[in-house]
Amino acid sequence: MEVLKIATAGSVDDGKSTLIGRLLYDTKSLTTDKIEAIEKSSKQKGYDYLDFSLATDGLVAEREQGITIDVAHIYFSTAKKSYIIADTPGHVEYTRNMVTGASTSQVSIILIDARKGVIEQTYRHFFINNLLRVKEVIVAINKMDLVDYSEEVFNKIKADFQALNAKSTFKEQNVSYIPLSAINGGNVVDQSKDMPWYDGQTVLEHLEGLDAEDVFEAGKARFPVQTVIRPKTEEYHDFRGYAGKLYGNSIKVGDAVTVLPSLTESKVSKIHFFDKQFDEAVAGSSITIELENDINVTRGDMIVKSSELPKIEKEISTTVCWMDSKKLVPGTKYIVQHNTNSVLAKVESIKNTISTDYSGTKEASQLAINEIGEVNIKLSKPLYFDAYNDNKSNGAFILIDTATNTTAGVGFIR
Repeated sequence: MEVLKIATAGSVDDGKSTLIGRLLYDTKSLTTDKIEAIEKSSKQKGYDYLDFSLATDGLVAEREQGITIDVAHIYFSTAKKSYIIADTPGHVEYTRNMVTGASTSQVSIILIDARKGVIEQTYRHFFINNLLRVKEVIVAINKMDLVDYSEEVFNKIKADFQALNAKSTFKEQNVSYIPLSAINGGNVVDQSKDMPWYDGQTVLEHLEGLDAEDVFEAGKARFPVQTVIRPKTEEYHDFRGYAGKLYGNSIKVGDAVTVLPSLTESKVSKIHFFDKQFDEAVAGSSITIELENDINVTRGDMIVKSSELPKIEKEISTTVCWMDSKKLVPGTKYIVQHNTNSVLAKVESIKNTISTDYSGTKEASQLAINEIGEVNIKLSKPLYFDAYNDNKSNGAFILIDTATNTTAGVGFIR
């Protein structure tokens, strides 16, 4: 069964958790005891409706304040698909959480309160989806029940968002607009009778119709080596295989390949998937590759087709989302974790910060937590990479603090 990964985004009280809870409830994905707990809690609070946000907000602080703080992953299935939803917080101070949640998602649902329309946070959420090249975006205009299910309000918000979309540089992105009332279930799973003017799909219908394509998209074949397999058993005495996950494109037996960083050349002799052999492996496959000749290959190396070499350089220009309370300043050293490869690096310079409202850049000499900026990084040894826009898997990295081992930032190579 296809698995579709979804990230939600929205400002405080836009109804993200309620939307997800309603999806779970209407698809009969909630257990009986969970439904009973929701009914009991809603009654105790004096609500005349079921508070579906309780289905996702797991922390006590979240339930007390009625806001989402942590990234929650929710799993549910229908007859057609399985779904993983990353319910990310909407606050400005949790930008890093949203980047984390959206980084592996194929679809993003951006919620907008129909009473407030497009606000500053909407810009930020859409900017991050552009930055991460999330291909499918659903703009869910929620709380239509509080604006008398007005078609005029819906059209106004849609027009404002389309004006925002015109500023995007990611033209391959598909944006859809759905008016809904999450609390009443209108246009979530079932069509709303209160909005006869809307003849489009419900949220679930739209999700069911999407192809769960690999989030890393098609590109050039990249095979970061995770481990070298040497069983040294009687049956596999001379076996030497290189295990990892294939990104970008397929690879076949007989393909001429180059091992990086040594630039040693060879050919693919066998491709293993568990206990079976194949002539070809497609992108997204976790496989073991054998090469025609015994050459020095270790974890952190990368196997690529000889006709498709990536860039190999010791300096990279990047866009970094900073996640640490300790500010990023030039001269500091971090470990760049790029696929399976770890490289000691120094922050050479910080060019600017990027405004997430599409107003441009501001000159800067440091990055504070949740800020996004253009950063030049110098490496202790060459990195073999592609631009993020050309190959997501080979163009992204994380920065690790050498003293604390904290994941301090996430970067995208330009």
